Amino acid sequence: MKQNLHPTYGPVVFRDASAGFTFLTRSTLAGSTDSGPGRPTATIEWSDGQTYPVVDVEISSASHPFWTGSARVVDTAGRVEKFRQRYAKHNTSTDSKGGN
Repeated sequence: MKQNLHPTYGPVVFRDASAGFTFLTRSTLAGSTDSGPGRPTATIEWSDGQTYPVVDVEISSASHPFWTGSARVVDTAGRVEKFRQRYAKHNTSTDSKGGN
């Protein structure tokens, strides 16, 4: 690897405040860079006694509707029925004009 080209890669804690879920992983957010968002200013003490930078996220696997099973299912059959009811008026009026 070229020296002074790659960002610092180190441990960072990501925290989903809405679900109370935190996890420790490695990220390039651990170092301060001129081109990136830089090192988070907030820190947290982890269960191993070390202090790590913390990044607050809005959605994680603990709060995302797809992963929690609370996702809504779109009623496509209801949409089709609405379409048929809306345009049924037009179909009946043209059928009566044709007459047999």
